[in-house]
Amino acid sequence: MAEFFQATLAFPAVLFTFLLVVCVGYWLLTLLGAVDVDEDAGDLLGALGFGGVPLTIALTLTIVVGWFLSLVGTVLLAGLGTGGRIVLGTVVLLVAIVLALLVTRLMVTPLRAVFHSGPVASRADFVGRTCVIRTGTVTGDFGQAEVHAEDGSSAVVQVRQAGEDDLRAGRTALIYDYDTDGEFFWVAPVETHLKD
Repeated sequence: MAEFFQATLAFPAVLFTFLLVVCVGYWLLTLLGAVDVDEDAGDLLGALGFGGVPLTIALTLTIVVGWFLSLVGTVLLAGLGTGGRIVLGTVVLLVAIVLALLVTRLMVTPLRAVFHSGPVASRADFVGRTCVIRTGTVTGDFGQAEVHAEDGSSAVVQVRQAGEDDLRAGRTALIYDYDTDGEFFWVAPVETHLKD
């Protein structure tokens, strides 16, 4: 165990050991609720491929991977003299930093979906939009229509009508409400021609 602690306090691992202690302290404070996880990695780290995840997570991953790699390098350099250890230790430090950034970039990719901070789409977003009926008819218990979202994407949704209007395939209807229990939209016909 003493050899492990000596390796963590030898160059180049000692630089990452200090940063790792800071990270552990930060995450302990986060668990206790004293600090919050920041929102995004920002422009600089976003340019490195870390965008879409909190800065603290990207930095922690980089520090942990860099610490491990530099620790391995430190152990491998243990038998060298002081001059050789400093020169090769600097090379190990640079390699550990580059590899840590690359590994973190790979690890961050699947995490982006977890920390997606864009607007959350809701079925209520379709209320007030027009749709095109896609089934032969729409009744009080049957019907489908195609509706376009604000971003241009389209969806086929379940629709129902309260009256006896002629809502058949190709007709345009207005979505005026969403039934959360039945998971369908209420629609009414839209007059496409002005009457004199």
